[in-house]
Amino acid sequence: MADNLPSEFDVVVIGTGLPESIIAAACARSGQRVLHVDSKNYYGGNWASFSFSGLLSWIKENQQKTDISDECEDWRKLILENEEVISLSKKDKTIQHVEDFCFGDQDSAENVEEAGALLKLPAFGASDADRVAQESKKECTPVENTLAEVESQEPEKATDTEPASTVEGNDPEITSENESSHNTALGEFTPETGSAPSESSAQGPKKITYAQIVREGRRFNIDLVSKLLYSRGLLIDLLIKSNVSRYAEFKNATRILAFREGKVEQVPCSRADVFNSRQLTMVEKRMLMKFLTFCLDYEQHPEEYQDYENSTFAQFLRTRKLTPSLQHFILHSIAMVSETDCSTLEGLQATRKFLQCLGRYGNTPFLFPLYGQGEIPQCFCRLCAVFGGIYCLRHSVQCLVVDKESGRCKAIVDHFGQRISANYFIVEDSYLSESTCTNVCYRQISRAVLITDQSVLNTDAEQQVSILTVPPEDVGKPAVCVIELCSSTMTCMKETYLVHLTCPSTKTARQDLEPVVQKLFNLNEEKETEDEELEKPRVLWAVYFNMKDSSGVEKKSYDDLPSNVYVCSGPDSALGNDCAVKQAETIFHEMFPTEEFCPPPPNPEDIIYDEDEIAPEESGFSNSPETKPESSTEESSSGDSTAVKKEDNEE
Repeated sequence: MADNLPSEFDVVVIGTGLPESIIAAACARSGQRVLHVDSKNYYGGNWASFSFSGLLSWIKENQQKTDISDECEDWRKLILENEEVISLSKKDKTIQHVEDFCFGDQDSAENVEEAGALLKLPAFGASDADRVAQESKKECTPVENTLAEVESQEPEKATDTEPASTVEGNDPEITSENESSHNTALGEFTPETGSAPSESSAQGPKKITYAQIVREGRRFNIDLVSKLLYSRGLLIDLLIKSNVSRYAEFKNATRILAFREGKVEQVPCSRADVFNSRQLTMVEKRMLMKFLTFCLDYEQHPEEYQDYENSTFAQFLRTRKLTPSLQHFILHSIAMVSETDCSTLEGLQATRKFLQCLGRYGNTPFLFPLYGQGEIPQCFCRLCAVFGGIYCLRHSVQCLVVDKESGRCKAIVDHFGQRISANYFIVEDSYLSESTCTNVCYRQISRAVLITDQSVLNTDAEQQVSILTVPPEDVGKPAVCVIELCSSTMTCMKETYLVHLTCPSTKTARQDLEPVVQKLFNLNEEKETEDEELEKPRVLWAVYFNMKDSSGVEKKSYDDLPSNVYVCSGPDSALGNDCAVKQAETIFHEMFPTEEFCPPPPNPEDIIYDEDEIAPEESGFSNSPETKPESSTEESSSGDSTAVKKEDNEE
């Protein structure tokens, strides 16, 4: 029960999004007493991933927008005369304009139950008495101080088995897997999926019904925010340094696509791709390789670009004797920057970052976590729990208690009326009340999630993870980033694809993104359409929504926040996760300037146990993340897929 919570901590973290989870893990790793709470009944906040039924419940909750009243006002008696309160928001208002569409016979799924579901999932807004866990493996007690508290949302993963994943030695890397052994690697922690996720395309796409999607809903892991991990980005470096990557497994993005003249085509980006490409002439190949080589060390040749520092990157490309198709590929598929707003230096930096990430783990610069982006916050939550952090989901906070004399925050009061003191407080932006955020200017992100029956670009290899940038038709409008995931990413059922569309908002999400959806996909329910439409993938189900982008907001924009209260932002519209990692590291060093940020875990051989303590191998459990049987890194490959793996020894 919440009454059993300790009354004092060093750090209280409110919200389980990615930045908050990284900070919680870093604080616990440095020896701080951490309490990590979330008012929701799932990890991740707006970084979470849902099964299909879970997403439907999330949609229903955000469409209803019901107000939540205080459960009791008794907590105000805990406030002393020399104290004041900063009330926190009771309702998450970061999601707006939610619209979902089913392009099939929805009535046929009326009595269909999700396969393997133990109980029918209630709405998230239900009372505490009616709330049940979505799946048996996700059930967690209000207070947990064990590693098992932070388990994956996917029920297929056994609670006593860690997902195989990464890194040994001083120079860990993600290992390539080949097709023959990839099935085994995945099957080790997905017994329900059984054997190979590979699919045969010989018979062509079958017609998928809405009833099938509902029945196989647990096969879906649908991200609220769509991102990829740069192979040399800050998040990958942090995962490896802290050894958190052993809690997850990753797949390499297999191809970069471009949308040009109404058609989707593959972009050659690595040296091998360029020379094997049939789209480019020999002259274009030489032009492209020469320019990409220049971008890798452009700082050594300032005379090449200094005259264009005040120009846009698109204008600079026109001076480089590149053909229009090469300019398009570089601008939208390699640098992935705006045609009108990106300066020459920003474009060169983005191109160099792309090229530096090539070849580390595969043919593209990007990795995607199996089971979705929502796995990453949970991995850091697990590290925090391993080092003594306490977790409480479905645990809302009424207010922050501030000492009038010093101006510092002293404590929080939770919805049970318990007062909990701490030295530092981390609050996710969505928990702050409107009065605190009066002067904050927020941006919005437009998001769409589609379930389709085939890929936007069919090839012999059916299991593809693709990224596509669709340039805007009108000047000044943002480009749309499209990420297409196949079933081997464990985010959708077989014979379907999960497609994420993201862009900075100018209108509602549907108004921003539906024109792009119509270009790439067939939205007609009936097959009697034009031949051109028949060639496009058919959309089976779709949802559009706007998400608040609180990144880039300075602390001084919030009204009267104490100096020991730090605010974490939600997801931004960028493709990578650098913003979240930078923010987490900055806040951690402001709190503990002399401590190392997420240092490597201790070697189990260096741990000295007291005589009265039970050795981990005898008890079967340890607070050290490394006290498990000696493991070995095994290499295998599945076409272009990669995974960070560290296999547990089997008994």
